[in-house]
Amino acid sequence: MEKINSYKDLIVWQKSIELVVAVYELADTLPKEELYGITSQMKRAAISIPSNIAEGRKFGSKKEFTHFLSISYGSGAELETQLEIIKRLPFGKKLRYNKVDSLLSEVMKILNKILFSLNS
Repeated sequence: MEKINSYKDLIVWQKSIELVVAVYELADTLPKEELYGITSQMKRAAISIPSNIAEGRKFGSKKEFTHFLSISYGSGAELETQLEIIKRLPFGKKLRYNKVDSLLSEVMKILNKILFSLNS
């Protein structure tokens, strides 16, 4: 097993960065009148995931890392909710969510697994 020297070595951080890019790509397809509404909320929630992973890892303690991973997990839940809302709105019915859904699911599973192991 490889030694983790930086948060950038964490698969969950790498996948969450991919998720941010996918969210931005999806957000670009949303109506312009949503720019300051759900588009902005989605981007903030997505960015919060890798940002909190990085911040928690930099603190170094297990307690702090667990705390920041929990915040990342909460941001993932926010993003899941926002995606569900746009899927139900008329303008969102024909958008492509596969990449975002897949990455978000993967990130949430990894975060859940890490949090479970840190709390055990």
